Amino acid sequence: MAKMAKWRRHTVEFKRQVVERMKTCQNIHELARELNIQRKLLYTWRYQFEGRPEPRHANLATTAEERKEKHLQDEIVRLKRALADKTLENDFFKAALLNVDRARPASTNPGGPASTPRSGRGRKSKAKNAD
Repeated sequence: MAKMAKWRRHTVEFKRQVVERMKTCQNIHELARELNIQRKLLYTWRYQFEGRPEPRHANLATTAEERKEKHLQDEIVRLKRALADKTLENDFFKAALLNVDRARPASTNPGGPASTPRSGRGRKSKAKNAD
């Protein structure tokens, strides 16, 4: 049974040095063999330092501070959109409530009969049936 390779973590400085060596290297395959690293990983690092990482890989061209700032800016944009949506929703309901108040006739007698006519649905009153 083949022995599984252990994961190794490489520092950003090591990756930067390897990418610099790739620029002057004639044979990338030999460089990968010399460093005991997969060739694809060398290209992944190069793409990361060029600012065009593959999906699921870190962009090493930006610093952690820049990534944090971008994350915070994205969060601000998201919150501003949510606030704008809630403001529009609030304005809509305020206008609807004003329209309902305007459409309702004013009651002249407090405690008097309802200001809207009966719908005519439901049971007939016994007083009308007696007539």
